[in-house]
Amino acid sequence: MATHGKKYRASREKIDPAKRYTFQEALEMAAQCAFAKFDETLDIAVRLGVDPRHADQMVRGTVVLPNGLGKSVRVLVFAKGEKVKEALDAGADEAGGDEIIDRIKEGWLEFDKTVATPDMMGSVGKIGKVLGPRGLMPNAKLGTVTFDVAKVVKEIKAGKVDFRVEKTGIVHAPMGKISFGADKLIQNITAFMDTLIRLKPTAAKGTYLKGIAISTTMGPGIQIDPLAVKTILS
Repeated sequence: MATHGKKYRASREKIDPAKRYTFQEALEMAAQCAFAKFDETLDIAVRLGVDPRHADQMVRGTVVLPNGLGKSVRVLVFAKGEKVKEALDAGADEAGGDEIIDRIKEGWLEFDKTVATPDMMGSVGKIGKVLGPRGLMPNAKLGTVTFDVAKVVKEIKAGKVDFRVEKTGIVHAPMGKISFGADKLIQNITAFMDTLIRLKPTAAKGTYLKGIAISTTMGPGIQIDPLAVKTILS
């Protein structure tokens, strides 16, 4: 049976498992609990009152965090003609058509996000079995299948986050680096929560925000009072 290390256990002891913290309190606690030698990412997990097995209760969307994620995101754009230059000028790390697809077939996967123009999706579909399981397939619902590649590339580079409710009814998303400090992290969390609330399915009944927790990459989870959302959104 796996056990947590001494530093993790010491961090967990600082947290009252029965308490539901405000965002400010939780972020201060998360900073105290961060013990890794690298700048840990702050993640948020929100348990929603939805049943993802029903299509009309699926929650899926994107949000551009005002303070970014604090890390470099490698963006690949599937395009041809003038759209290749447009993508590269906007900051894409790689852009191209069939030659890029051939590289991926050979095992190249040095990218974190993908964007595609609609006229490339027929070709991109041929590597769907490679991209799909890794969450790298361009998706029209998430705005990554578009002719406006420059806008999307810039958004991704600026800190655009894709999120989707899991089978368990939980949404996970990164909110930035712990070194950002509480103010910037709260701004990012506010943007995320505002988007999440606006995406509430009309078919979802009862309490929508059932539970919220934050944690750093290596640290324990810290429970937040769902009612605290009203404070940051006001």
